[in-house]
Amino acid sequence: MKNAQKAPVVGMVSLGCPKALVDSERILTKLRSDGYDFTNSHEGADVVIVNTCGFLDTAKEESLNAIGEALDVNGRVIVTGCMGKEAETISARFPKVLAITGPQQYEQVVSAVKLAQPITHDPFVHLVPEEGLKLTPKHYSYLKISEGCNNRCTFCIIPSIRGDLVSRPIHRVLHEAEQLLKAGTKEILVISQDTSAYGIDLKYAESPWRGERIKTKFYDLCKALGTLAKEHGAWVRLHYVYPYPHVDEVIPLMAEGLILPYLDIPFQHASPTVLKAMKRPAAQEKTLERIRKWRDICPDLVLRSTFIVGFPGETEEEFNFLINWLIDAQIDRAGAFKYEAVEGAVSNAIAPHVPEDEKQERWERFMMVQTDIAAAKAEQKVGQVLEVIIDEVGEPDEDGAVGADGRSKGDAPEIDGTVFIRDLPAGIKPGDIVNVLIEDAEDYDLFGVVQQAA
Repeated sequence: MKNAQKAPVVGMVSLGCPKALVDSERILTKLRSDGYDFTNSHEGADVVIVNTCGFLDTAKEESLNAIGEALDVNGRVIVTGCMGKEAETISARFPKVLAITGPQQYEQVVSAVKLAQPITHDPFVHLVPEEGLKLTPKHYSYLKISEGCNNRCTFCIIPSIRGDLVSRPIHRVLHEAEQLLKAGTKEILVISQDTSAYGIDLKYAESPWRGERIKTKFYDLCKALGTLAKEHGAWVRLHYVYPYPHVDEVIPLMAEGLILPYLDIPFQHASPTVLKAMKRPAAQEKTLERIRKWRDICPDLVLRSTFIVGFPGETEEEFNFLINWLIDAQIDRAGAFKYEAVEGAVSNAIAPHVPEDEKQERWERFMMVQTDIAAAKAEQKVGQVLEVIIDEVGEPDEDGAVGADGRSKGDAPEIDGTVFIRDLPAGIKPGDIVNVLIEDAEDYDLFGVVQQAA
């Protein structure tokens, strides 16, 4: 009997946002189907792929450091991702890089790997699971529904990197979701640059799905994904949702339990003057009223957002407007970034720029207010029983007790809070959804004990 050849080994470093992570998963899936094997270490790899982020200067520097480290340890490196748009910068600093490709160029990356490390077809190693290969734990998966963005926010260079909105046909998105759920995914996290704009570029074209015709549209996607997830006892979480009017239609689906009562909306600011300078869609005054209506329909709704402090031209009055808006809106989860002048961003030309020490002071004030809001909301959960998805089960302590880390419906992985569970009953594993009595709270995190399986 013929022995299987030793598969070439590829290392992967994936930086940046979940959208880049999905790109990495697609690359790995294609390479695995072609017979390559993988490692999470530079040592022992025949070639290393570095999927870069190029959104902020700090992210670019992190990407350059990752490339340098991979070259130092391994020596055979292929660069892809958003920073691939700056090939000259990368090649000038690292002339020994084997190849450089831009974002979404999956086939070019695969071709570069095959050129650097050829492989002979062998049926013993050309195997890949139907749901593809993943970089996340088995129980949750990111589902990318589109590429690019039609907005032209002055601080953002993403459209120049990834182009205008290109939505995936809905039947392809739903098929991928179905495969993920069949493979054991218990939480689908929907991502894109602008999730609520889904389908606009396709004029909401219909596609066949389960014997019917379904529109490539935000609401229809949410309802179909929720229905699929319900069949498998899984969750659906929405990220990167702009607050367009039609988002209102999705809130009843959350109230029904079809999708999670969670919206990740990048508001970025609240002052009308700053928002105009940012060229952000939607008016914040109307958004406050809509948030109240959303919570009337779905009281458990959790809102997460990101904000920029120290945007060029931002006055103390406009910053205080943001703080007061934050208090009124009672955003459950919020992060703030100090404005950073990204090369190529239109906002760089806006004057005057806020001094760095003022940015830092405003950031600290913002986070103090937001931490107080989050802590108060967490304290309200004490005594409640919440559904929690298990992320990690710990090792037994000296007394044999086992703890676990999990997340409530209001907590996305990596970016939100954690539910720390004590005295975990035997047999519970990552991906299980259990009922937890909340006994204590601290800022964004909760502490509790399992009541029974959900």
